[in-house]
Amino acid sequence: MALKAVLLDFNGLIINDEAIHERLIEELLLEENLRPNPQDLEECCLGRSDAACLSDLLARQGRVVSDTYLEKLLNRKAARYLEVLAGLNPLPLYPGLDDLIYQIRAAQLKLAIVSGARRSEIETVLSLVHWGEHVGLIISADDLAPGVSKPAPDGYLLAIERLNQQFGDLALCPANCLAVEDSFAGIEAAKRAGVPVLGVAHTYPYQMIHRRATWVIDHLYELNLDWLNPYYSLETNKPN
Repeated sequence: MALKAVLLDFNGLIINDEAIHERLIEELLLEENLRPNPQDLEECCLGRSDAACLSDLLARQGRVVSDTYLEKLLNRKAARYLEVLAGLNPLPLYPGLDDLIYQIRAAQLKLAIVSGARRSEIETVLSLVHWGEHVGLIISADDLAPGVSKPAPDGYLLAIERLNQQFGDLALCPANCLAVEDSFAGIEAAKRAGVPVLGVAHTYPYQMIHRRATWVIDHLYELNLDWLNPYYSLETNKPN
């Protein structure tokens, strides 16, 4: 069962922007006359889409909002996020990305992003990095049903489905993939989809990630895809 595709998370894995998102969400809550709670922000937001995050945060404070109003809040936050990105030079990208993309290309693996971020946010960042053109597929919050977010496996399953549609002879299955995630919700989503997952300790301590992921590293620049060949070769040799 050879490794055929690498599926990367986005926020907290490619770009170090969790603090930006937290600040923008806090601003939205304050504008709604609600007091942000740091514990709620961590529990509701890390690794999850903005729609799921805001819905849960508002519900915890007794607010019930319509889908239309929620969409207005999401659009407001998305516009502000893009404004913040435009003012960042350089972008706060995690070290090791260039080498990881090189390894993926050298091994002729398919590369996709599977994220709860909006497509516009992901595409904006990819347009500003030299390796962005090598991302063959983006699965974003815009591709999933409203309210669906990690830790649900839908994004990963959809990525596999669409890669198979793009490449007719790929015959991709979850065991052929490697997910790279930094959050508990993301790791759980990959595992529920049947995808082996490498946890990166960007957001949580190594020990906490280690309990959940198939493998774990502290930093992206530590990753050598050759390390994983024995695992995928072993999968090939397993009896049916």
